[in-house]
Amino acid sequence: MLKKITSSPAALEVAGFILAAWYYIVGWTNRRVRAPDTDFYAPFDDNRAVIVAVWHGEHFLIPFLGRKHPKRDRLVPLSTNHRDGEILARGGKYFGLRFLRGSGDHGGEFLRKKALQAFSGMMRELKSGGSVVVTADVPKVARAAGLGIVTLAKHSQCPIVPLAMATTHVHRLSNWDRTCINLPFGRMGMVRGTEIRVARDADDAALEAAVREVARSCAER
Repeated sequence: MLKKITSSPAALEVAGFILAAWYYIVGWTNRRVRAPDTDFYAPFDDNRAVIVAVWHGEHFLIPFLGRKHPKRDRLVPLSTNHRDGEILARGGKYFGLRFLRGSGDHGGEFLRKKALQAFSGMMRELKSGGSVVVTADVPKVARAAGLGIVTLAKHSQCPIVPLAMATTHVHRLSNWDRTCINLPFGRMGMVRGTEIRVARDADDAALEAAVREVARSCAER
């Protein structure tokens, strides 16, 4: 009964509103610092669209990644079909974000999680000039990059931009991805890595090498 109540549309809407309200406070009270500070947005300006790679657990700061002036970046994050993903999507709408839904997995869960639909949706977004934000690590395996993001880069021919986001004050949960609940009154840091490109004719070995490069670059941020 409790699970049914907390999964109701009304409860999810309230949870999304509370999440958005909290992160308005976080965004308002944290001074933003970007590195590199002079050309942080160069990959966004130099390419029609990019694939932003973040680790699971850092995704709550995505609303603060894009620019509102002088150029508004079109960022479309991918979130799961689970209740947590629904709350995130409902909270994100208050920041003007539109989410794609779905996630990947190692085996039989792939189709259930609508990964194929999500992949097609991301391809459409990239083709139309929108950048997508994807967690590089696969579900339940924190800080271990999966093939999904490099496969997307291969077929879209858009570069992967590794990114790390954090605040100086944070509460870290004890779940599998060590989700960060960011706190007010500090600094919000965003560190960008160099672009990672995957050739259109990349074979399995090249894709595995790209996966290692994504994991290495995200870990170094």
